[in-house]
Amino acid sequence: MRRGAILQLTLLALIAAAITTAVAVLIPWMPEQASRQAQRINFTFWFMTIIAIFVFSIVVAVLAYALIHFRVKPGDLSDGPPIHGHTGLEIAWTIVPFMLVTAVAIVSAVVLSENSNAGINPVKVTVIGQQFAWTFKYPNGQTYPILRLPEGKTVQLTIESLDVLHSFWVPQMMQKQDAVPGLPTKLTITPIRLGTFPVICVELCGLGHSTMRSEAVVMSAVAYDKWLNAKPATPATAGTPSASGSGLAVFKANGCSACHTLTAAGATGTIGPDLDKLKAEAAGAGQPLDAFIKTSIIDPAAYVAPGYPNHVMPPTFGSSIPAPALNQLVQYLASNAK
Repeated sequence: MRRGAILQLTLLALIAAAITTAVAVLIPWMPEQASRQAQRINFTFWFMTIIAIFVFSIVVAVLAYALIHFRVKPGDLSDGPPIHGHTGLEIAWTIVPFMLVTAVAIVSAVVLSENSNAGINPVKVTVIGQQFAWTFKYPNGQTYPILRLPEGKTVQLTIESLDVLHSFWVPQMMQKQDAVPGLPTKLTITPIRLGTFPVICVELCGLGHSTMRSEAVVMSAVAYDKWLNAKPATPATAGTPSASGSGLAVFKANGCSACHTLTAAGATGTIGPDLDKLKAEAAGAGQPLDAFIKTSIIDPAAYVAPGYPNHVMPPTFGSSIPAPALNQLVQYLASNAK
């Protein structure tokens, strides 16, 4: 190949690389990195991006050079000159892609292995997904609707589902893991940035999927230990009544606000019936208020309010909420019904 052609190809490749690099670097494609695992994933992303820019630039340069120098002239219907293959070039474009793909595979395997390594004695938290809320059970036995994590410590999440498939994801920590009914899964996170980050369900799990949100609060290790070891005044648990006898704790812990409106609880969900109107609903069903509320929780298909689809509310609350907590919830809803 003539020296001029090589210079032109090189210039075209550099222009393509410069434009592509500018697009890759100047646009913030990735969220902020809030975990050590996210840093490794981010490295893998940019490692693959550099390889992609390299290959793309060469391909664009060859295509542009061919369009400029080998365009068919108007009216020219003759065949092109016969060209024999170039053995060295064929070997090169076989070996180079093989090396690039192998490098990507090795880096990805190392990152995957490191990101799944929880090490010795990690902090353990159980993540429970259900339509349409996340709850988090901690080593002290308490369950809360918000995920709290200690900065700089490795946390092993055990992810479970009480009903259908869900998928746990904190964008700033980059990893996703499915919540599968009957099959606990694991996810390792090492937070490195203080702050509050969204917890999102990214598996379509029903009508309330878009409302299945929570928060991950990253605290200093000292503050986390202090919070974990403190005796809660009103534990918001799905399995235990609160110390003050508040049904509001049970209401919030079971994700009722994701689907229902209840003024007293500050809930504005619209997927299920308006709980402010329970007296009218009970009258329409011909049942006493307390009995109607309890039946609607443990057997939601027994009476479906007009205008709402059946089989949306999971029928698992009768078994997942113990009787004392269920009674608290019933009394709370009855006392706030209008």
